[in-house]
Amino acid sequence: MPDTLPLDFIELMHRSLPDEQMYESFLAFSDKPLRRSIRVNTLKISTAEFIHRMQPQGWHFTAIPWCPDGFWLERDDDCTALGNTLEHLGGLFYIQEASSMLPVTALFHYLSSRAPYLILDAAAAPGSKTTQIATHLDHLGAIVANEFSASRIKGLFSNLQRCGIGNVALTNYNADVFGKWLPETFDGILLDAPCSGEGTMRKDPKAMDNWSLSHVQDIASLQASLIESVFQALKPGGILIYSTCTLNHLENQDVVASLQELYPDAVELLPLGALFEEANKAETAEGFLHVWPQLYDCEGFFIAALKKTKSVPTPTVAKKVKALPFTPATTKQQQLLKSYLKGQFSLTIDNSSILMVREHEYWLFPEPLLALTGEIRFDRIGLKVAEQFKKEFRLTHEAASHFMPQITKNKVELSLVQAQQYFQGKDIPYPDAQQGAGEVILTCGQILLGLGKQLKGKIKNRLPRDLVRDNIAFK
Repeated sequence: MPDTLPLDFIELMHRSLPDEQMYESFLAFSDKPLRRSIRVNTLKISTAEFIHRMQPQGWHFTAIPWCPDGFWLERDDDCTALGNTLEHLGGLFYIQEASSMLPVTALFHYLSSRAPYLILDAAAAPGSKTTQIATHLDHLGAIVANEFSASRIKGLFSNLQRCGIGNVALTNYNADVFGKWLPETFDGILLDAPCSGEGTMRKDPKAMDNWSLSHVQDIASLQASLIESVFQALKPGGILIYSTCTLNHLENQDVVASLQELYPDAVELLPLGALFEEANKAETAEGFLHVWPQLYDCEGFFIAALKKTKSVPTPTVAKKVKALPFTPATTKQQQLLKSYLKGQFSLTIDNSSILMVREHEYWLFPEPLLALTGEIRFDRIGLKVAEQFKKEFRLTHEAASHFMPQITKNKVELSLVQAQQYFQGKDIPYPDAQQGAGEVILTCGQILLGLGKQLKGKIKNRLPRDLVRDNIAFK
C-alpha cells in the first residue's frame, strides 16, 4: 500500500471499487511508474509518415486503443528530453498522457470529424485537448479555448502556435460565464473540469499532498456550477463531454447527476462502452467511462458524454463588450498581402477565413467566430499572418507554422548543427545568402524551424524570443 496516500482517500476508494481484488490492484498500480505517451499532430504529418520517420531513430510505438494517432512510446536513446527533440519543437507531436486523449475521442464519437463546428474547450490550458480537437476539425470550423488562469494563457498559445493551429480564439474567464454570455451557441463542448487530480498520482507523487474530503466537496460544488453553465451554452442537439482526471464519485457521477436533476427533460446520457475495444471494462451503469489506473495501465480518468435534447432557460446578463480594434481589409490591402505571399513564398491563402487589419497587422479570423466578437471579450482571435513595415511585409512565426505544407518557395534547409544554433537564437552563417533577398523559411529534415532574413553571407534569426532555448542540443 502506498504509505503517502491519505487514509480518508484510501477508505473512499475501498468503498468505490467493486471488490477486494480491484482494490488491491488499484493500490499496486498507484505505485507503478506511468508509461510515456504521445499523440501525432496530423495537421503537420500523417501518423504513418511520423512512425516511418522515427523508427530508425530507435522509437518504438505501442498503439493506444482509443486514439488512432496516440502511442505509448519507448526509445533506445533517452538522453534528449522529448520536449527538446526537433520533431517536438516543429510541432509534429504532442506529449500527452494516454487517458487524457479519451475525452476528445468521445466528443468526436458523437460529432463527425472534418465538419465546420463551433467547439468550446472550457478549461483548455495547456492545450493538449484543444490541439487534439483541432486535428479532428482539420482547419474547419473554430474553437473557443478558455482558460481561467491568466498565467497559463501564454503556454496555451505557444502550443497552438507550435502545432500550426489558426482557427482558435482564446478567452480568460471562469467557465461559469458561458451560459449567460453565449447561450445555446456551441455544437460541442468539452469541460475537462478542474478537479482534485487523484488520477494523476502515478505521474506526480505530490498530487495527493493537499487532498482532503472537504476540499473534494468544495471542488465538486464548483464543478456543478461549471457543468450547468456550459450546458446552457450548448446548442440543442449538441454534445457535451464532462471529464476529470480524478476518481471519486463526488466529482464525477454526482456532478453529472446534479445536471440531470436541474434539466431532467433536456439531458440525454450517451453510452461510451463501444468507444474502443474493451471500453466496456471501464463502463459504468450509466454509460460513463470510469477509468481506474489498473484497467489500461494509464492515469485515472472519468468521461461522460451528454446530449442536449431541448432548449433550457438561461439567465440574462447585462454585458458591455468593447469592439475589437480590427477592420476588414480593403481590396487594396488584400491585394498587397496576397501579392507578397505569392511572390515570396508561392503561398495562396484560401477564403475560408476573413482577413482583418489592426494598424499594420494582418489577421485571419475564422468566420464562425465573427458573430461572437460583440458578445464576449477575446484575448486573441484567429491567426496573425503578417506585419507591414512601409512597403515591406514580414510573415509571422505562427503563420509560417500554419501554412508550412503550402509554402514551396524560399525554403532553406539547415543542418542539425545549424538548427541547434537557430533555436539558441543565433544568426546562421550562410555563404549563399544574398543581400536584400528577403525572408526565408528555415527547415531541418523538412521540419519547420522558423523564419530568417537573408543578409549577405548570413541568415538573420527571426525566431520569437520566447521560443529561444539557450541550452538545447540536438543529436
